[in-house]
Order: sequence, then structure tokens, then C-alpha cells
Amino acid sequence: MPQQRMDIRMIKDILRLKYSAALSHEAIAHSLGISKGVVAKYLGLAGAAGLDWATVADLDEAGLERRLLGRSIAETQVIEPDFARVHVELRRKGVTLMLLWQEYRAAHEGRRTWAYTQFCGHYKTFAKTLKRSMRQHRRAGEKLFIDYAGSTLALADGSRAQVFVAAMGASSYTFACATADQSMRSWLGAMARALSFYGGCPQLIVPDNPRSLVSGACRYEPKLNETVRDFARHYAVSILPARPYSPKDKATAESAVQVVTRWILARLRHAVLADVHAADAAISALLASLNERPFQKLDGSRASLFATLDGPALTPLPAQPWQWATFKTVKAHIDYHVEVEHHRYSVPHSLVGLELEARVTDALVELLHRGQRVACHARSRRRGGFTTVDAHMPAAHRAHKQWTPERLIHWGGGIGPNTGQFVAQLLQRFKHPEHGYRSCLGLLSQAKHYGPARLEAACKLALELRAGHYRHVRDILANGRDLVPRSGPAPEWVAPVHDNVRGAANYH
Repeated sequence: MPQQRMDIRMIKDILRLKYSAALSHEAIAHSLGISKGVVAKYLGLAGAAGLDWATVADLDEAGLERRLLGRSIAETQVIEPDFARVHVELRRKGVTLMLLWQEYRAAHEGRRTWAYTQFCGHYKTFAKTLKRSMRQHRRAGEKLFIDYAGSTLALADGSRAQVFVAAMGASSYTFACATADQSMRSWLGAMARALSFYGGCPQLIVPDNPRSLVSGACRYEPKLNETVRDFARHYAVSILPARPYSPKDKATAESAVQVVTRWILARLRHAVLADVHAADAAISALLASLNERPFQKLDGSRASLFATLDGPALTPLPAQPWQWATFKTVKAHIDYHVEVEHHRYSVPHSLVGLELEARVTDALVELLHRGQRVACHARSRRRGGFTTVDAHMPAAHRAHKQWTPERLIHWGGGIGPNTGQFVAQLLQRFKHPEHGYRSCLGLLSQAKHYGPARLEAACKLALELRAGHYRHVRDILANGRDLVPRSGPAPEWVAPVHDNVRGAANYH
């Protein structure tokens, strides 16, 4: 301690000037800039210890302390704690001032130390000398503060790039990137990049109350957008907006914005940036120097504190990065399909009639029921199309799925050529042959009731009448018209004349 060493040297100077130079008390006091009472005190102690200049000249400072004062000055003075280390240790989970005081006492056992009350008082005095963001007692790995800087970067096309800033609560380890705007997509994309930069997830992410994220601002229960909640679920974090008009809740973010503005954006003020990607690369190149700058009143830097405090306390990132998703409430229709963007996706048939939630990403459509995923399909852009999973079908429908047009025509041809031809005609009536499977199976099942011969005769009559629906064959069999003898070809079927039936003249 520099002042204590100066005191010992001054005592030796007093003895030298008195015993060797034979100066008066007044002259010694004037020469050394001290009072005559101090000169008299130490000359009295020297006389009582039997010291003269010849003896004093050969003593080192520690020996002079023991001969003159009986105990070393260092042994009688209070050992001051390393409050910079105390401030950093307080950010670790479970560490308290009481624990640190006990460790301080144990490390200097036998020496003079402060009592607990004095220890706390001196620490509070030290903490007040730090910046506001450093005074906050942030637990390691607990909070990530995010915000957008007020300053922007000019781009070559005349637009301006927005600057997203994030900072860990305990270490103030800072991330920044450029985005085209401050939309919800930009906010969440930048947040995902920040978590990847830190290599883990905190417990809480603390934004301001941006309208892009908060659909209903409230001091006590802010309402987040569903897409934001989906982001939080994916990373297993909680997003807790700061209270409105409470800047102390996000002092770390405000400090980080100030640091990024001074040490990064100010350096880029003359740079010509082609686009947002160029701005982002320029910011990224300067981040390392910002995080490695030493603190003024604490040991280490943001990077070193992150490595020892926040980094080890973060939870692992999920295996897959989050993808942008939108949500829509849909209903499972009678055909166990839901419609999303004019395309139909199947769900388990047991969910028919229930409302589901569709989570739509760039690549997938996920269907959720009470928060549980019940179906997942590759996203299709084909309007009016169907995407069906066999497992979602009832058992009877799965049996229909096993049929093919060729198999049905072959089965019909086994009954007779007219039946085979009628089956082929049924399948051609539909845009998708699968839609005609049920009619074909209904037609072929008539052979069980009326026999193959009657079905073949009924199909022949229907073809002659150009009646192409399953119900026509069914009605012929039910009415027994296939059993009526015919001398020649059956006349072509003509629609009956009726007041409610319009003829060809009405269709030009």
C-alpha cells in the first residue's frame, strides 16, 4: 500500500535529520511538511526503543516497524476486500454478500478485517461508482436484453438499415446485426441469430414493448403474438417485455445500444454500404473489438465475463433453428381434410368436426390439436389439390385406396365386356380416377345381388342408352328392365318433355 510505505520512510527521514543532521524539531517539520507534534512523537518512540542513527541506518523498513512500533503497520491496518471481484461473484447463482464476507474473513484470518455491516457499506459505496447497467445484480444466464438502436446506417440506394442490439444481463456481452426493418419477422430473425451467437438460451428475453411483438401492452400481463409464443416454445425461453415507461427494467439494453452506437455505428458513419447484408457484415467485423475492450473499474472484459459467467449458465440450443411460422384456425371437414391456402391436408379421421390450429412454415404445414401435433405435411402450392396420408383414413377408405383403375377395369371385364367398358367409362367421368372408385365398387357389388349375367345385361343396356352413372345400372336392375326381351337395339334415351326441363334451344 503506497501511503503506508511513505509513512515508514518519513519516520526514517525524521530520525536521520535529527540524529545525523542535528536539525531542530521545527526545521524537520518544515522540511518534511508535517507538524512538530508528529516529529516529537516519533523521536520519543525512538528514544524509548533505544535507537540512534547508527542503528536505524542498518534497519530495513519492516525491522524499523518492529523496533519502533512493536508490530508491523501492515498487521494493524484493515485488509480491504477486492470489491471488483465481489461485484462479479454476486452475479453467480446463489452467491450472496454474506457468503462473500465469510470467505473474505476466512482468507485473512488473524488480520484485521471489516465486520459484515462495514463490508456491505463499503461495497455499496464501490457499486455507486460503476455505470448504472453494471450496478444491476443480474444473475448469470438469466436475462438477455434486446432493443433496436435509434441510429441507423445509410445504404447506397438511399434507404437505411436498422440495427438490432442484444446484451447478456450478467456480462453485458453484446451482439448486434443489421435488418431491413423492425417488423416481427426481423425482430424474431435477429433474436434467433443472437441466441446462435451466444451458443445457448437464457431463461428470459426482455424486449421493450414493440408493437411487432406485443399485441396488447400491459404493465402486468402483456399479450404476445402467437408467432412470438411459438418462438419462445421452440427455444424454451420466456419473453417478458419491460414495463411501459420503466427504463430501469432494461438499463442493460440501453447501455448496450449506447456502446454499439459509439464504438460501431460511429466508426461506420462514412462507410458506403451496398445493402443490408453489407451493413450486417461491417457490424459483425467490429463486434469482437467491442466485447474484448477492458472494463474501466472491473477486471476483464465483456468477452471474459461471458466465458466465466453467462456462457456456462445458458441452456443448450435446440437441434434445429426456429423457422418463421404463421398460425390459422381450421376445421376438419367430413372428408377428414382441412383447407390451408386453398389446398387440402388430411388429419386423423377421428378429428372430423373439430377445430384445429395450423402452423404454416415455408416448408411444412403442421396441424395441432390442443397444442399436440396430430399431422404434418410438406407444404403444397397447388390450389384445389389434396395431400392425404393413408393412416388418417378410416379402415374402409384405406381398403378403397388399395384399388387401382386397372384392377377395377380388369374385375369388371371378368364379369363381361360391357361391364368392363362401363367401369372404364365411370372412371373417365372424374378428374381424379380415385373419386370414381366408390361408384365402381358399388356397380360391381350388384353382381352379388343379381348375378354376373344380369349385371352384364344391365351394363349393355345402359351403354346403349348412353346412361353413364352407377345409379342408372342400379335402377335398371331394380326395375328388371334387363329381363325384358328386345327384338332390336334399344332406342337412344331421350329426356322426357316437361315444363321444368329445358331443351337444347335454351343452350346456345
